[in-house]
Amino acid sequence: MRPSLIEAGAAASLSSERRDLQCSLIGLTVKIGLVLMAAVSLVRLASAYQERMDRQGELHAVLQLEQAKLAKARHRFDQLFGVEGEQRLIREQNQWIAPNRLRVVWKPAPGATPRPASSNP
Repeated sequence: MRPSLIEAGAAASLSSERRDLQCSLIGLTVKIGLVLMAAVSLVRLASAYQERMDRQGELHAVLQLEQAKLAKARHRFDQLFGVEGEQRLIREQNQWIAPNRLRVVWKPAPGATPRPASSNP
C-alpha cells in the first residue's frame, strides 16, 4: 500500500515541527549559556570593582597622612626661616653646648688597639 498524500503531508509536517523544536531547544540552550556567562562576568567585574575601591580608599588614607606630614613640615620650615627662627631652633636642640663650655670628644690614640669590653669592672 502506498501512503496517501495526507499521511505524507502529516509526516512532513511532524518532521518539520520536530526540526523546529530542535532548533528552538538549541537556540534556548545558547541563550541560557550566554546569560550565564554574562552573569558570571558581571559578578567577577563587581568583585574586581569592589577590590579596586578598597585599594583606592587605602591609598587615599595614606595620601591624607602624608599630606598632613607635609603641611606640618612646611609649617616648621616657615617657622625656622621666620622672625626669631634661629633662636627657636637653638631652643629646640638639646644637644647644643651651653655657652662658655667646651665639647670633649674622646678618640683612641693613633696605633692603640681598642680594649675589649669586660663584664668585670
